[in-house]
Amino acid sequence: MACGAAGIRDATIVELQEALIAGRLTSRELVLCYLERIATFDRCQDGLNAVLELNPDALFIADALDAERGRGHVRGPLHGIPVMLKDTINTADKMHTSAGSLALADNLAPYDAHVVSRLRAAGAIMLGKTNMTEFANFMGENMPGGYSSRGGQVLSPFNRDRNPGGSSAGSAAAVAAGLCAAALGTENYGSIIYPAMYNGIVGLKPTMGLVSRHGNVPTTNTLDVIGPMTRSVADAALVLAAMAGRDENDPATWAQGEGLPVDDARALDPDGLRGARIGVHRPTWDVLEGAKAAAFGALRAALEDAGATLVDVEDVGTLIAESDINPIFFCECKACLNAYLATLFPNLTCTSLQEVIAFNDRHAERALRYGQPILREVQDETWGTLTAPAYLDALAKRERAIAALDGLFEAQRVDVLLCTQPEFVAPTTGFPSLTLPIGMGEDRMPLGAYWIARRYDEATLLRIAHGAEQRLGVRCVPEMISAT
Repeated sequence: MACGAAGIRDATIVELQEALIAGRLTSRELVLCYLERIATFDRCQDGLNAVLELNPDALFIADALDAERGRGHVRGPLHGIPVMLKDTINTADKMHTSAGSLALADNLAPYDAHVVSRLRAAGAIMLGKTNMTEFANFMGENMPGGYSSRGGQVLSPFNRDRNPGGSSAGSAAAVAAGLCAAALGTENYGSIIYPAMYNGIVGLKPTMGLVSRHGNVPTTNTLDVIGPMTRSVADAALVLAAMAGRDENDPATWAQGEGLPVDDARALDPDGLRGARIGVHRPTWDVLEGAKAAAFGALRAALEDAGATLVDVEDVGTLIAESDINPIFFCECKACLNAYLATLFPNLTCTSLQEVIAFNDRHAERALRYGQPILREVQDETWGTLTAPAYLDALAKRERAIAALDGLFEAQRVDVLLCTQPEFVAPTTGFPSLTLPIGMGEDRMPLGAYWIARRYDEATLLRIAHGAEQRLGVRCVPEMISAT
């Protein structure tokens, strides 16, 4: 498996691990291959600008993991596999964690995020940090997806004139362009799903509470999640299995109990669609046109041919509106950011939201290309105590939406819901969701299907999505890298 060959560019974690086990590849060679691709497609004139920073110790870590393998010790399916992290996720090493902000560009975090600790223990190599929409789009209202003052603009590997999605744009573009084997993104509303969909990869937003958020630069406590972005459903299952688990520092994980397993093997069931009941809202399918209609038609045929049943359900988009939940974003952001910043080294340039805003004002030419009206609103409002009536009302509306979505699954006896576009209700309520590439549009941009499952039922979500993936056989490869 030579560096630069299509085998590396398009290889899944499962395929890379097979090559490592067979001795056709070492982790050191794999890291070098990705570094070469980053130099060729990302850190070059008109490059993707997806990679914000690289781990200077990556090759040494790869050597150590190769040595472990040589002694007969393999930690698991991620042993020696290079992954990238969105720049909101702490690493207690020589890489910075800045949320794309110049104000936090000197932050060398004093501790690993919980997900990073678990990935390291599983043998994954933290290859680098990815560019993103600054502060997860909590800066300027007109800030394009994938732009940060520290890293500039992420470009789509499929169409340079199209938005690469946000806020986990760099993670999605890096996976799509073959710059790493997998990446982590974060989401409160669509920040994993949209860039994954736009970049033709699998994006998985887990159930709220399955994966710890400790050590992630937060925007909200109620909605923030961390999830895998990969080339295949099976890879997403492997990364999720390594990440998931109870964390004493994140109360959201306490409800799952000690050691709740994520059964990644169930995602590989070759007959996973047989007998599945899949809920669809047919009126949204009937209005599709062109390439999107053809792609969803092929998906429907594949599902039914494999033994799945499509069940008519109500439009889940009516269960809750974005306006219903906005107070949660604005009320929690100040408290969450200040609590996170208080955990960092005291000599950091900015250790509070107020100091971040002041820094941006002092360096406006570089830091405020799109302004910071959202940060100002969050800081100026007296919502940090989480007592505003609008906030408490939004929490109540969220609970009603949770009950309604639970009721829909129960009443219709469906295993998953299949939607033609991302729906606000899943991230709002904490239900797991996944986007799966199903074709290409007329504008040279990937098309994706959006799936929602019951809470803590990632196994079913992954099993059904994997079955659809295997039946369709769709793999979106950007033209810019298709020959290398």
